[in-house]
Amino acid sequence: MKKLLTILSVALMGAATLSAQNGGINADMLTEISKGYAGTPADKAIRNALNTTPINTLAQNSENPVMDTHFSDEVITKGRTNQKSSGRCWLFTGLNVLRAKAIAEHDLGAFTFSQNYVFFYDQLEKANLFLQGIIDTKDLPDDDREVDWLFSHPIGDGGQFTGVSNLIMKYGVVPSEVMPETYCAENTAQMRTQISTKLREDGLRLRQAYAEGKAAAAKLKGKKAAASAAGLEAQLQSMKIDQLKEIYHILAICLGVPPTTFEWARYNSKGELVSKKSYTPKSFYDEFVGKDLENNYIMVMNDPCREYGKVYEIKYDRHVYDGDNWVYLNLPIEDIKKMAIASIKDNTALYFSCDVGKFSSRTTGILDINNYNYDDLMGVKFGMNKKERVQTHASGSSHAMTLIAVDIQNGKPVKWMVENSWGATSGYKGNMIMTDEWFNEYMFRLVVEKKYVPADILAMMNQEPILLPAWDPMFLPEE
Repeated sequence: MKKLLTILSVALMGAATLSAQNGGINADMLTEISKGYAGTPADKAIRNALNTTPINTLAQNSENPVMDTHFSDEVITKGRTNQKSSGRCWLFTGLNVLRAKAIAEHDLGAFTFSQNYVFFYDQLEKANLFLQGIIDTKDLPDDDREVDWLFSHPIGDGGQFTGVSNLIMKYGVVPSEVMPETYCAENTAQMRTQISTKLREDGLRLRQAYAEGKAAAAKLKGKKAAASAAGLEAQLQSMKIDQLKEIYHILAICLGVPPTTFEWARYNSKGELVSKKSYTPKSFYDEFVGKDLENNYIMVMNDPCREYGKVYEIKYDRHVYDGDNWVYLNLPIEDIKKMAIASIKDNTALYFSCDVGKFSSRTTGILDINNYNYDDLMGVKFGMNKKERVQTHASGSSHAMTLIAVDIQNGKPVKWMVENSWGATSGYKGNMIMTDEWFNEYMFRLVVEKKYVPADILAMMNQEPILLPAWDPMFLPEE
């Protein structure tokens, strides 16, 4: 009998090995796999519950203590913004950081910068970035990865702080009432679909025109060939301008025409009229922002997959063709916290981005890795650390918010608070509160004013950046 069992065991192992070699699931393998579900009374109860109830509802950890809302240090802010059904969190966050400073420095009452004004130029500049990228890659084959990436990502709502700084340094800013939100600004999907379709068509026409012109030039020699090549480049640029005229038209009817001059009445925090005068978007920027944003801030990141102390740059990760790619310094999380605390203590908000969907309660606004117990509910262990989650695409930065508060106890941070852009009724009074442990696991990016950066860390920014491809999964734009 023992010999027979040994033979059967070897046969089963052979069948499993054969299946593994073939890569498929055979009948014997399925029998073994199916033992993963025992059908215990607890299994059946959970299965019945999951038939009609969301996973997060059942995984909610009712034993997790209620978090208090006291913070030892908090930036003074007023009002909460709402990006609605759009991917403009990066823009709202960047402008909210600048808004907090403007309110504090100029004793303003309720006030916001127009997100719609900056968004108009963001979309126009991104259209130009795509079209010029198509021209720049005109000699590459259609199936080249860079060409494929461009056609796969002609335009989008998402972005990061470099876009904020490049755009408003170039075009200025205006108050919200001067260029208010429109339906298409708050609900961008359909407009984005139309512009993306048009840009893909335009990009195809540019490549076709170049291929035809190159073939014709190949038949020429000497000066005629050189003149033909120069004429072809001019033709592509002329085509691009005509294409951008059509994109401008779409943006104008969807978002409105950006003002070049406007009058604005300024009121202080008591509601008293301080002044009323004419501005241009650039003069308004000079008065109420007035900083060289491109040289006043650095972006730091906690990416455990890459070497700390190194500077990285992401190709095409910019909003303006003649602007800056996203450049960041990779640092350990504790170094980033020290700079964040210094900024908050000085009443200066920070641009902050994270993987907001993980262990997040949108009703309470609490971000806590103990909010949900998926291990017990599912009966399996989820054991990846931050590095492993990034490596396997299980986690990455998805949303930008404004970091405004920290609660320090016994010399260490225990929780943090961010101002969100999902409206005043979302989360905790329009904010989200995270434990320090959650911060460690799911915080990725922070934009810090240089005056809060230690000299040794600031010196690291002098390195030549390591260039990463546009399709690097860690660097998708925040939405």
